[in-house]
Amino acid sequence: MANTTSAKKATRKIARRTEINKSRRSQMRGAVRSVEDAIKRGDRAAAVAAMKQAEPNLMKAAQRNIVHKNSASRKVSRLNHQIAKLAQ
Repeated sequence: MANTTSAKKATRKIARRTEINKSRRSQMRGAVRSVEDAIKRGDRAAAVAAMKQAEPNLMKAAQRNIVHKNSASRKVSRLNHQIAKLAQ
């Protein structure tokens, strides 16, 4: 338990950031899930459309340190590769 006033304030700030980060993380995961669902269905047009929304979501999450930059880049790359395979 925090004893000093500054530690108590830090705890409150962390709680607020955690809520915001949880929201952003779930939004990012939902966007990625929509791309993955479109890929599973084999619907390339829907996958491309979903990817247009998912990529900025992923990169913004990386920029805000919700996920690591390389993890976000890797995810984008793998999704794009799967979408490209649908075209064949």
